[in-house]
Amino acid sequence: QVQLVESGGGLVQAGGSLRLSCAASGRTLSRLTMGWFRQAPGKERELVARISWSDGSTNYADSVKGRFTISRDNAKSTVYLQMNSLKPEETAVYYCAAHLGRWYPGRLWDYWGQGTQVTVSS
Repeated sequence: QVQLVESGGGLVQAGGSLRLSCAASGRTLSRLTMGWFRQAPGKERELVARISWSDGSTNYADSVKGRFTISRDNAKSTVYLQMNSLKPEETAVYYCAAHLGRWYPGRLWDYWGQGTQVTVSS
C-alpha cells in the first residue's frame, strides 16, 4: 500500500511560480512511477508529468515542457512539481499519483492523493 499526500497549492498570478510536493509512504517506493495530474472544471484529468522513482527518468505533457519540472528526493520520499510561467488556464486541482513498475500507454494508476487546488489569476 502507498499513501500520497500533496501540498503546496494556492493562488498565484499569471506568470508566477508554485512548487507542489507529494509525500509518499509505503514499502515499495523504489518500484514506483510517480505522476502529477490536473483536472480543471468541466475537463478531463490529464497527466502533466511523470517520473520513475528508480532511475529518475521523466516525461512531460507538451503543454508544460520547458516550464514545469518534476523531481524526487529519495531521502524525503517526496516528489515535487515546480511550475513556472503559470497561465490562468492551468487553474485546476492537481493530483499526485503512483503505480508500480514502469509506465506504458494505458497503464492505470493505482494510488492517488487527495489533490491540491492551484488557481492562477489573470
